[in-house]
Amino acid sequence: MPIPDFVLALRSRVGNELLWLPGVSAVVIHRDGRLLLGRRADNGLWAVVSGILEPGEQPALAAVREVLEETGIHAVVEGLAAVSSSFEPVQYENGDRAQYLDLTFLCHAVGTDDPHVADDESTAVGWFSADALPAPLMKSSRERIARALAYRAHPENGTWFARPAPVG
Repeated sequence: MPIPDFVLALRSRVGNELLWLPGVSAVVIHRDGRLLLGRRADNGLWAVVSGILEPGEQPALAAVREVLEETGIHAVVEGLAAVSSSFEPVQYENGDRAQYLDLTFLCHAVGTDDPHVADDESTAVGWFSADALPAPLMKSSRERIARALAYRAHPENGTWFARPAPVG
């Protein structure tokens, strides 16, 4: 998986130390209700399309960019479905450690219906019914899909985020 140049520059200074990175995930829905997923090249798990924001990049535009780069599908953002962070740092094979802030966007596909592997981040891509998701599916993707579908069903409830305990 390609590492963005700005992350490589940071790594040249901090080595494998923990980095806090902003990311986006796109839960893309086909007009017939199916969901767009990719099988990740790095771990073999199915997942929603996701990626790291470039410095100064607008998050919704990053989500649309990632979908196009990874699947060839054009997406339109409908709303911000969830804001969350990973509970545990990720440690990669090379020893790099990272923890992510994730902005999950609900999107719909426009144009072509035929996704294809468009870069080296996925080994397969496809549309799947929400009640027949492929395995193995990343746990975080299952959560992101559930939150995006809840947002789609009831946008009046707003964006999901962890709420602090009530005071008093």
